[in-house]
Amino acid sequence: MSEVNEKQMMYRHSMSHVLAKAVKELFGNSTKLAIGPAIDNGFYYDFDTEKSITNDDFSAIESKMKEIIERNEDFVRKEISRKDALEMFKDEPYKVELISELPENETISIYYLGEDFVDLCRGPHVENTKYLRGFAYKINRVSGAYWKGSEKNKMLQRVYVYGFLDKSDLKKYINMIEEAIKRDHNKLGRELGIFTTVDTIGQGLPILLPKGARIIQLLQRFVEDEEQRRGWLLTKTPFMAKSDLYKISGHWDHYKDGMFVLGDEEKDKEVFALRPMTCPFQYQAYLNESRSYKDLPLRYNETSTLFRNESSGEMHGLIRVRQFTISEGHLMCTPDQLEEEFKGCLELAIYMLKTLGLYEDASYRFSQWDPNNREKYIGTEEQWNEAQGIMGRILDNLEIPYNIGIGEAAFYGPKLDIQIKNVWGKEDTLITIQIDQLLAEQFGMEYTDKDGSKKRPYIIHRTSIGCYERTLAYLIEKFAGAFPTWLAPTQVKILNIADAHLDYAIELKKKLESSGIRVELDDRNEKIGKKIRDAQLEKVPYSLIVGDNEVSSNSVAVRKRFVGDQGVKSVDDFLRDILVEINSKALN
Repeated sequence: MSEVNEKQMMYRHSMSHVLAKAVKELFGNSTKLAIGPAIDNGFYYDFDTEKSITNDDFSAIESKMKEIIERNEDFVRKEISRKDALEMFKDEPYKVELISELPENETISIYYLGEDFVDLCRGPHVENTKYLRGFAYKINRVSGAYWKGSEKNKMLQRVYVYGFLDKSDLKKYINMIEEAIKRDHNKLGRELGIFTTVDTIGQGLPILLPKGARIIQLLQRFVEDEEQRRGWLLTKTPFMAKSDLYKISGHWDHYKDGMFVLGDEEKDKEVFALRPMTCPFQYQAYLNESRSYKDLPLRYNETSTLFRNESSGEMHGLIRVRQFTISEGHLMCTPDQLEEEFKGCLELAIYMLKTLGLYEDASYRFSQWDPNNREKYIGTEEQWNEAQGIMGRILDNLEIPYNIGIGEAAFYGPKLDIQIKNVWGKEDTLITIQIDQLLAEQFGMEYTDKDGSKKRPYIIHRTSIGCYERTLAYLIEKFAGAFPTWLAPTQVKILNIADAHLDYAIELKKKLESSGIRVELDDRNEKIGKKIRDAQLEKVPYSLIVGDNEVSSNSVAVRKRFVGDQGVKSVDDFLRDILVEINSKALN
């Protein structure tokens, strides 16, 4: 941590005590204190209060905090025994619980803030509140938080505060949060009618509405066509299998808790599970006939619907779901083909990211095994070292800048994870490319080499665009719902000024549709200004206004999203221009 960051965290930690003292003074000694750490964007404190803290109290709390800072009160550290600490905090049940969990012979540090406030803390803090005068802070929100994070415990009130050393940094951060709220796919995607969720269906099981379904369809067609152009062979495999298949692959032993199991192992002769991945299914296509080195590399791809039993606390819109569709592929090759094929998989992934406008947002993680947690993995230490050594050399040769993630590997091999952050800064994996030399042995996969000997192929597991639902979420946030024209569910809105222009508008719609344009006609009996505003709110790329002049000249008045009036064009000229934009997959 840099010196500036260390200072900022110390100031935030000090401010959490100022917050606690302010709430105590405002809400009385019946208020009980829990914990109040510094966090990445400020600090918070958990309170047990008789009267609920609401947004209406924020101004008073901030004023009281300022008053405490202006008192020039000292932070004084003292060390006391466990016994004395229990006596000192006898009226603070949460502090007593924390003290009781410490070793009996441990010396406990406390901090006084002034003479009338003391808290259990390790520090460090500033020496005096006068040093906090320039610190910029703003209460963000209050929310419920279970004591120690367990729903079995009491619900406390957690007051979150943004806090930065510099006022400009606070302002920048608040602006960033405001922009994140505008772009948050979980909010914006619902407002634009892209997806919804239903309690009676369940968490992590979103409903893609017509607009969202259309975008996913466009993405899938694009991906499958591009994969075919690069030599991938399309397969279609079952959504479920008997436990026997997952026992061969190792998923039953290493991933069973993350699977939806159908049946009872103790009662049923056959137990099935919904597939959490496609690899053991696609291997059956390889095993369908004998293979020679001349058959390799052999590339199988599939648009796969998968099912993973994520915990309820992990669910988030379209980013973390329990059923999702993925552009999954598995490539079998010889050792001397491995680097070139890995490079090809990476080039495909980068092409997809650039086409979608996500390339600049991506980072790379070389996910490795944790040798101190051997039970998580199959294979020997030598096999893992070999696979990770090969992958490291490939990444270095390709000059891929990466971070290392120990313990982030799949149970059967290391992987390159291409990561994307959502608008809130939470990072998830979008695309994965893995090297695997273990599952070929598990499934008995072989090929006949040039010398007639039997050998195991190397396997590359890869996604080209990752999970479609997650990709859609990132695209909503990236473009704030204003998708590039080629991906927009509705590309053109035709707006007739009056009923007299309706026949022309209908014929125009037919002509655009015959050229593959996704077009809607707004024939409502509304003023043209309202129609234009509504099309803008729906973030439609183009609005075509038709009135007397357009009807008489076989033309359209063009309005482009975010740009405005583009003047009058002939229908043929507009059609030519928009098709160039769509076919080039321009990002606008």
